[in-house]
Amino acid sequence: MKIENNILKHYLQNVYFITGTAYAGKSTMVKMLSEKYDMICCGENFHSAVSDIVATPDVQPDLCYMKNITDWKDFVTRTPEEYERWIFSTAREAAEFEVVWLLSVAKDKKVIVDTNIPIDILKEISEYHHVAVMLSPQSMSVERFFDRSDPEKQFLLGVIDSCDNREAVMENYKKGLALINSQKHYDEYANSGFFTLVREDDGKDTREAVCELLAKHFGLI
Repeated sequence: MKIENNILKHYLQNVYFITGTAYAGKSTMVKMLSEKYDMICCGENFHSAVSDIVATPDVQPDLCYMKNITDWKDFVTRTPEEYERWIFSTAREAAEFEVVWLLSVAKDKKVIVDTNIPIDILKEISEYHHVAVMLSPQSMSVERFFDRSDPEKQFLLGVIDSCDNREAVMENYKKGLALINSQKHYDEYANSGFFTLVREDDGKDTREAVCELLAKHFGLI
C-alpha cells in the first residue's frame, strides 16, 4: 500500500517536527514546548517502542541491528563510515514507524516531535510552519555528545569505558560522530528551506528565547 503525500499532510496537520544536528537543543525544546502548550511529546527514538517488536531484517535491516546486538562493544567499534551509513539508513527505516504512530495520536491534539525523519520526506509530508531545524557547531555535537545525562548516551559511554583500548575506541566513535555531523550534513539541513536556528557556543542560557521563537514559527502564540 502507498499513501499519497497530500493525504498524509492532511492527517498530520497537528504535528510539529524538530530536526537537526546533535547537541542543538532539540530534546529540550520538544519537552519545553509540550509543557507550555499542552502538546503530546514524542521524544528522540520514540518509534523504538514499536519498531523493536515489529521490524524484520528483510524490510528494516538496520533497525534490526539494534534488536539483535549481543555485544555493545561491536556497536561502538564500528568504522566511522559504517556508523554514518547506519545512522542515516536507520532514520529512513524508522520514518514509516514514526509517521504511522503520529497518525494514530494527532487527531485531536497537537504533537511536538524530536525526529530524524529525512529532510526530503519532511518536505513531502509536512509544511514550512510545521518543521524547524536546529543546528549546532560540529565541535559541540561531537565533543559534548556525552555531556548529557540521558540514559542512552550514558550507557554508550559506559560501554566505551569498559573497552580495553578505551581511548582508541572513544577516538574512533568520535570520528563517526564527526561524519554524522559533518559540514556536508550540516549544509543539507541549513539549505533545506525550513526555518532554522543555530545554537551558539557562548555558554548563554537561551532556552526561553529559543522556545519563544519556535512557538511563534509554529503558530502556537
